[in-house]
Amino acid sequence: MKIFNYFLIFFLVATQYFAQTEITGTGLHDNIADKIVQTALSEWTGYKWLGELCKIGPRLSGSENSVKAIKWAKSKLENLGADSVWLQPCKVPHWERGEEEKALLISDKLNLYKEIKVTALGGSIGTGGDKLIAEVVEVHNFDELKNLGDKIRDKIVFYNVPFDNTTINTFSAYGKAVKYRVYGVLEAAKFGAAGVIVRSVTSKYDNVPHTGVMLYADSLKKIPAVAIGLQDADFLSDIIELDKSVKVGLKLDCKNLPESTSYNVIGEIKGTEHPEEVIVVGGHLDSWDVGEGAHDDGAGVIHSLEVLSLFKRLGIRPKRTVRCVLFMNEENGSRGAKAYAALADTSREKHIAAIESDRGGFSPRGFSVKTDSLTLNTLRSWLPLLNKALIDWIKPGGTGADISKIKNAKALIGFVPDGQRYFDLHHSAHDTFDKVHPRELELGSAAITILTYLISEEGI
Repeated sequence: MKIFNYFLIFFLVATQYFAQTEITGTGLHDNIADKIVQTALSEWTGYKWLGELCKIGPRLSGSENSVKAIKWAKSKLENLGADSVWLQPCKVPHWERGEEEKALLISDKLNLYKEIKVTALGGSIGTGGDKLIAEVVEVHNFDELKNLGDKIRDKIVFYNVPFDNTTINTFSAYGKAVKYRVYGVLEAAKFGAAGVIVRSVTSKYDNVPHTGVMLYADSLKKIPAVAIGLQDADFLSDIIELDKSVKVGLKLDCKNLPESTSYNVIGEIKGTEHPEEVIVVGGHLDSWDVGEGAHDDGAGVIHSLEVLSLFKRLGIRPKRTVRCVLFMNEENGSRGAKAYAALADTSREKHIAAIESDRGGFSPRGFSVKTDSLTLNTLRSWLPLLNKALIDWIKPGGTGADISKIKNAKALIGFVPDGQRYFDLHHSAHDTFDKVHPRELELGSAAITILTYLISEEGI
């Protein structure tokens, strides 16, 4: 009887322990999570790799540097011991900035002739070896543009739309302003404009222009488009107030070349129990042709590579297949994402989750998820373990441009680091390796690795 009582007491204590384990996220996986964080922070492998990637320089799709980056990434996956490594081809646009980007502010009324710093928007045509000189019309939204109508014919439209620094979520502020960069040329061309100048979409008040993609329509005349820094944007606005006939002269060498073949870089560790179930971890290998693409999206590339690397360094053999996909051409076409999505849709494999890092290498904050409520609750039950890498929340929301193309994954997950400084750097010459803090970058790698490990071991 006494033995039975001891057994009963043991059973009750054990039951309580494992119930508590399920609630708090401690127990079986606790030690692995600790080792992932400690290894990432002590070895700085990813940070060293980011330095190598940034030395290649900017990696716009179709460029020589993008080819170098593809070879570098493939070599990294092979050397870290991935079970399989391959290149997935995709056709990409090939745009080159050229040597000359100049703009001159001309006000005969004020006897003012001042050079202003510009950068062509990605995909813009050049000025054909000549200088485009035209009067400038300032607008603050598309409604103002439409109200002016034919008055902007043969003029340069200046979209002076500030980044809303009162918005706590910087990505929301970006979303409000970026439409003028992306669609501004289309709307201006409808009324016969000669060109477009866009106030840079950035939270940093300086004079460094930020580039980014813009769109043309085959049914409308193609016109050149540039961005200017915030200081020059305010100066130009002030001059327009004083002289309504002020002109700007633009000279751009940029051009669009025939499409070329590029590649997604893919490597994986096969699952030991459910190899047909795939967890994708990914970022985009391309970057704009200014800066070094350190945060956008060198950090995401490193986060994705380090998931596989940390598994290998710690001897973790995942139950499910963990696949690193480094997408090409996110910045100006998403061709790599479309190519991978087509593969995922036709494969017999089951994509149970895809995790994307494309918000920089700052300190981890949370994960934004597109999934059902039951899966969301499962992910949230792991927060005590994820908190070891500073993940505080998991909530519904947007995920990532590349993984969003995968139709049938059970969960699409976006890694969300602190975003307050991201748009200081985004798409500009500021986005360089020295702007990345090793601890912040490595904590991001650890956070994504812990989540990948838990999905692999427990399923969703």
